[in-house]
Formats: sequence, structure tokens, C-alpha cells
Amino acid sequence: MPKNKPNKGLLKRIRLTKSGKVKFTRAFGRHKRSHKSGKLLRSYHRPAFAHSADRRRVSAMLHQRISSAAKPSTETSESTD
Repeated sequence: MPKNKPNKGLLKRIRLTKSGKVKFTRAFGRHKRSHKSGKLLRSYHRPAFAHSADRRRVSAMLHQRISSAAKPSTETSESTD
């Protein structure tokens, strides 16, 4: 029976974080930078994370479940004196 192969092109472009997010590098920041503002180029340094709909698509392309480990909500307990 044939095996499901992950999309190797996608694997080279993304990283999966420990918390289950899909991290990638923004486009348009590598060359032809002379006409782009410094503010725009600095914005490309910040990490970009995929949206939840894209996470579903990425998991389908990699044939692997990408779970977004939701942190439990920390509620502040009010102390009554």
C-alpha cells in the first residue's frame, strides 16, 4: 500500500513550534530592497505565524496532525476577606 508523503517544498519553508504554531518567513524581503523603506524591511524580521485555516491546510499537506495546544485560561481568584 502506498505511503503518504509530506510536501517537501513546504517542509523547507516552515517550522513547527513547540506550541503547535506554524512559523514562516515573510516574502519580498530578500532582494530588490533598494526601493523598499527601512520600516517595511524591518517588519520582515518579525516572525510570521500561519492562521488557523492555514494550519489545517498545512497539516493536510504534511499528512501530520498539527495541534494548537491551547493554554488553559488562568483566571485570577478573588480573595474575600
